[in-house]
Amino acid sequence: MSLVRRAEPEDAEEVLRLRQVMLDSVHPAGPSGSAKQPADWQAESLPTLRARLAAPDADSADSADSAAFAAFVVDHPAPERPGMLAALVVGTMEYRIGRSGNPHGRVGHVFSVATDPGVRRRGYARACMEALLDWFRETGAVQVDLNASAAAEPLYASLGFVRKPDPSMRLQL
Repeated sequence: MSLVRRAEPEDAEEVLRLRQVMLDSVHPAGPSGSAKQPADWQAESLPTLRARLAAPDADSADSADSAAFAAFVVDHPAPERPGMLAALVVGTMEYRIGRSGNPHGRVGHVFSVATDPGVRRRGYARACMEALLDWFRETGAVQVDLNASAAAEPLYASLGFVRKPDPSMRLQL
């Protein structure tokens, strides 16, 4: 029996807690330009996340939505922490105009990989990543992108990810 399961709407608050763990590890002082405190954005985000986790077509790359969404989690192993999550991985399947090597334009993107600090180094993030990569394969992705912190790069490299030159730019609206 696998420890990993698909996240459900009831997991939304814990998903947001672990997302904040990930954000804090990447941006210890908080993302630049963000005036909202974690509780503010989390409360505002909660209804949307619950709806995404409940969407029956959330795992369909052919849905009318612009991006299919999947979250995989591991429940916290401590019996005194019922309802808490130990690890989280979230990804989307996006459509981009086809090209050589990807004529259908399906591209996976991984984000919000996080493990509760008290249960790290137990293989939970790897197990969640493997479940998400299986989902990407099942939904037709031929490539998967992610942004890696230095601490997480060995995990991703062991799964076959390689660094690429990235000319990414961003406009904050």
